[in-house]
Amino acid sequence: METKDIVFGLDIGTRNVIGTVGYLEGDDFHVIAQDLKEHDTRAMLDGQIHDIGRVGATCDEVKKELEAKTGLTLSEVCIAAAGRVLRTVTTHVEMEYPEETVVSGEDLHTLDMMGIEQAGKELKGDEDKKYKFFCVGYSTVKYYLNGDVFTSLEDHKADTIGEDIIVTFLPEDVVDGLYSAVDKAGLSVANLTLEPIAAINVAIPQNFRMLNIALIDVGAGTSDICVTRDGSIIAYGMIPMAGDELTEVLVHEFLVDFATAETIKRASTEGGEITYEDIMGISHTIKSEEVWKLTDPVMEKIAHEVASKIQELNGGKSVSAAFVVGGGGKVHGFTEALAKDLKIVPERVALRGEEVMKNIIFEEEDVKKDSLLVTPIGICLNYYETKNNFIMIHFNGEMMKLYDNGQLTIVDAAMQAGFSADQLFPRRGREVNFTVNGVSRMIRGTEGESAVVTMNGRSVGINTPLEFNADVTLVPSTVGESGAGTIADLAEFTTDYLYFTVCGHRVKCPKFVEVNGSMEPPTYMIKEGDVIETRPFYTVGQLAEFMDVTIDDRYEILVNNRPSGYDSLVYENFVIDWTTTSPVDYAGDYIVDDEEGMPEDYQAPPMEDAPVKDARTKIKIETVDLPVKINGKNMVLSGKKDYIFVDIYNLIDFDPNAGNGRPLVIRINGEKCGYADELHANDEVECYWQ
Repeated sequence: METKDIVFGLDIGTRNVIGTVGYLEGDDFHVIAQDLKEHDTRAMLDGQIHDIGRVGATCDEVKKELEAKTGLTLSEVCIAAAGRVLRTVTTHVEMEYPEETVVSGEDLHTLDMMGIEQAGKELKGDEDKKYKFFCVGYSTVKYYLNGDVFTSLEDHKADTIGEDIIVTFLPEDVVDGLYSAVDKAGLSVANLTLEPIAAINVAIPQNFRMLNIALIDVGAGTSDICVTRDGSIIAYGMIPMAGDELTEVLVHEFLVDFATAETIKRASTEGGEITYEDIMGISHTIKSEEVWKLTDPVMEKIAHEVASKIQELNGGKSVSAAFVVGGGGKVHGFTEALAKDLKIVPERVALRGEEVMKNIIFEEEDVKKDSLLVTPIGICLNYYETKNNFIMIHFNGEMMKLYDNGQLTIVDAAMQAGFSADQLFPRRGREVNFTVNGVSRMIRGTEGESAVVTMNGRSVGINTPLEFNADVTLVPSTVGESGAGTIADLAEFTTDYLYFTVCGHRVKCPKFVEVNGSMEPPTYMIKEGDVIETRPFYTVGQLAEFMDVTIDDRYEILVNNRPSGYDSLVYENFVIDWTTTSPVDYAGDYIVDDEEGMPEDYQAPPMEDAPVKDARTKIKIETVDLPVKINGKNMVLSGKKDYIFVDIYNLIDFDPNAGNGRPLVIRINGEKCGYADELHANDEVECYWQ
């Protein structure tokens, strides 16, 4: 026996304490010994410990009796909390990825934490403001992949994942009362579960949970309820009415103490005659039918309340079947009354006892496999499934108690301390969205700093498992800086300047970009929603304005030796000749006649073969008419010997500032072209904003 993983469980009920010692071997649970002791006084009411000392004394009696039977020293115990103040919240959460992503286990853990956090927020609106609730467990009801129901999400590709999650909470004082009582018996808690969870481990096998079934654990003070469907426990609940309500009726009717009334009630379940003595010392003999007649109205009320609660937990409708465990459920007529209120046939409401204990082996003789034993054995079995108890830690200097489900991490402690998911995981700064030449662009914000976590003086991650009595400090994560960039950072902006040759002098002009219709320099900080268009040209008028000169209109303006006007476009390396109204001092900062300051790949455009004339002299140029089709219309270019693409702007009404972020399409005979590409007779030319 020394090699067995022995478990000691206590079912601390309103009326009695049942202790069980046993071990799991394969699929069978061996019960080495059991002991039951009733409370000497009503130290518990409705599942809540009122007199910790007396309950602790009863637990100690049970422990010592079991130690005597087994020869073991019992120091750790598994217990269960009643559902009198259990709160459950069912909620739905979703997590969206920025792009299609393979779902990882870490993503599912994050989704669970989001569900717990949301459930906690919803619970704060509960009317029981006097309680400080802790999460004591959670289970996923359904998963969703891109909106569709899935049984498992890990390793699937998804844009969005979600889950329906049921989260259970208990007040701190309920747990403290249980811990204090077993401490009085010289025991420490090895595992804590909830009574309905313990009962369902025995009464409803996993393969039955696909059905819509209710389990009711009718004790002395409370009737605890859980509902299953589609393989999961979907809801927990309770009503503060059970066997004690029936006993109290008999106390007043037969003028007996509570213990005697309890004996009468139990005896009535067997039928026949019952003999008792009242407080006056007078002996009485009654039939069981007389007891039933007295208790039936209260029993029917309890059945009605249980049925109403089941329907509430089940979405307003009845269940397919109901299983009843616990001593209170053995009262005459209870299962029939419950079936009537649930509107199902009586055969589908049944006490669960011997038929669900096929894998329970009692090593003591003459033990009756009874529904009263379902929860005590379930408490022991839960130890092997989820060795989950409360642990104490220090978190950021404050004592914290957490319900240990066997998978506690730093994240769980942080969530209980009120940290949101945003404070635990680094967040990118705000992104900046804009367009360049009609194409959507984005500057991402920088990644924030991760949360800084230490446990017992060493650096750990937020998903590090918690240690008992750990000292944890956590500095929240930060938000990164917002996306930032200037026009000069754009790939379309290769240089800060455009270079022209004006009257034989090399001129350096700042390269401007149009932002939301206004010309902006390279240092302009890009803002959300900006519409940006690169402008790799000046007009003749803009160039003159930049150089602060006034053109003499009496003389021709030549661009690459071709007559031009103020609105003519001049691109990088174009050659401009004009006559100004006053002499120009070509010594300004924008003059770069020397090679220094010129781009390395600078090349002057090829000059015309025609002799260069002084711009001051009106010359007669041999001209040729050139028929072309512009945007589907037949037109004729005239006044020049040769023509390039930009010459079409002399014929069409074109506003270079009207793009509003759209790219400009320019083609010759269907092929992309440049502004200085040569035109030939009958070319088909296109120029439009996309």
